[in-house]
Amino acid sequence: MKKVEAIIKPFKLDDVREALSDIGVTGMTATEVKGFGRQKGHTELYRGAEYVIDFLPKVKLEIVVQEDILDRCLEVITDAARTGKIGDGKIFVSAIEKVIRIRTGEQDREAI
Repeated sequence: MKKVEAIIKPFKLDDVREALSDIGVTGMTATEVKGFGRQKGHTELYRGAEYVIDFLPKVKLEIVVQEDILDRCLEVITDAARTGKIGDGKIFVSAIEKVIRIRTGEQDREAI
């Protein structure tokens, strides 16, 4: 099993969720986060004063999938989240050793 963490632009959340649902991903966790990468924030003007926004709003998706659909999952997220502009986000993949569904006690594949 693999854990996919995707940092995406907030307005792309519904597109990514729908695309993942279409390939059979049944669950995910979405968290509102703030961060920056190469874009290093931006400057805005408010009531005549200029100020720098260092941390930009993003959404972090956490999804656990079986290895047989991992590549398709990554492709779907990339395609659905891409705008072609700086700040589209990143995807991180890590190994998951064990999953337990608390309600039933099911483990690993059955718990996803």
